[in-house]
Amino acid sequence: MGRILRYLAMLVGAVVLAAALGTLVPRPLWPAAAGGEGTRHILVLKNPIHTDIAVPLDDGVRRRFAFLADAGLPMGAPEERYIVFGWGGRAFYLETPTWSQLKAGPVLKALTLDASVMHVDLAGAIKEPHPDVAGFDIDEQHFSTLLDYIAASFQQGPEGPVVIENAGYSTYDRFYEANGHFNALVGCNTWTAAGLRIAGLRTGWWNPLPMSLGWSLRMYN
Repeated sequence: MGRILRYLAMLVGAVVLAAALGTLVPRPLWPAAAGGEGTRHILVLKNPIHTDIAVPLDDGVRRRFAFLADAGLPMGAPEERYIVFGWGGRAFYLETPTWSQLKAGPVLKALTLDASVMHVDLAGAIKEPHPDVAGFDIDEQHFSTLLDYIAASFQQGPEGPVVIENAGYSTYDRFYEANGHFNALVGCNTWTAAGLRIAGLRTGWWNPLPMSLGWSLRMYN
């Protein structure tokens, strides 16, 4: 028993150290050369365990993600201001619409290995400043590469991105099959962090939690 407890303590210590270093060591290590004028304002939205990327909704973005309208999302509604994108574990996303519906099965899959899905949501005006919202101005080139990254996360079928039928929390969101597999070490927040780096921002080296990602974004941008 003593040996097991020592092993567990070492394991917990290693995870804590990795998380601390993942927050404090920037990625990339050195700032990139200055880009163009920051004309695009993107948002990072967070809750205690998850982060999303919100991009401003305009005609170009509507055309880029026209398949969302084909699935019934009201992309042309004048009150909609952002598309919110999130990548995550299939079981947890689809089977846990609210915290009160949390079950052991999705949690176990999230901690081990699960298929992934993309969650897409439409949003109106998002209040800033707000503790759960971080805004960043990026240039057109980085905005375009961010959209490329998001689009590449959707799994492609014979007719384009594969919508998951009868899945969603409301009229304004949809789920799609995604590329990659989800686990606790490489999860939704590392997906968000990778997208932000592609958008020209610096994150921590490894950010598995919203808190560590938020800290690193404030330190290095």
